[in-house]
Amino acid sequence: MTEKIKLYDDSKCTACRGCQLACKQWNALKASQTENRGTYQNPPKLNPDTFLLIHYQDYVDKEGNVKWLFRKEACMHCTDAACVTVCPSGALHYNKETSTVALDHDKCIGCKECVAACPFEIPQYDAKTDKVYKCDMCESRITNNLDPACVKACPTGALSWGLKDKMLKTAASRVKALGGDAATYGDKYVDGTHFMYVLKEKPEIYADIHRNPSVPWSVTLWKGWLKPLSLLAAGGVLGGAFLHYMIHGPKTPHEDVNGQD
Repeated sequence: MTEKIKLYDDSKCTACRGCQLACKQWNALKASQTENRGTYQNPPKLNPDTFLLIHYQDYVDKEGNVKWLFRKEACMHCTDAACVTVCPSGALHYNKETSTVALDHDKCIGCKECVAACPFEIPQYDAKTDKVYKCDMCESRITNNLDPACVKACPTGALSWGLKDKMLKTAASRVKALGGDAATYGDKYVDGTHFMYVLKEKPEIYADIHRNPSVPWSVTLWKGWLKPLSLLAAGGVLGGAFLHYMIHGPKTPHEDVNGQD
């Protein structure tokens, strides 16, 4: 399957939350109990039953005008995914067909290493199930040549799904057309993401957006040095045990000083 990515254009988004609802429906996610916090953003943040969230933000521009800023938050599906690197069970892995980051809940052991490692703070841990949850880019849909549910539901064209090269060109063209401080976000981090933004304002204007996200140095150290060494050490232990068995045979009980077993 040719590599594809999802593009979100906030200049076309009306924050209708059709994508948020479509995500809930497709993944059979239950509603979260919330309370009125004086904002349309609901729930306030991602949780084990909310893989996608529309952010609402009041923004005062240089001329003193109050504007709305919207942003869709979900898994960025990094090309160099820290969560995949640190996952000890293989629950988090790259889908070889789509290059997105998949999650096998049957293999998840609830260690929460991915929660700590993700530079976008995406994986959500559920203490009730002892598992983590996140967007899987509607794996069951895209592997059958269907758009992700959120893209299918978007009425304004703010969300699109297509070939990576085409989406990158579309994003660059859109930024040029918007002018001003418009920018892309996601394509320049963690070797590129499979979910990227076109933002009508500078990224730093958006509240809660991650500035210069990168794979933590501890993850890089683990991937480049510690993990291979640990595997080598484990192999050495197994090799030593096997060699001992071949030389000395199976372990037998020692006789005590009285000649009894």
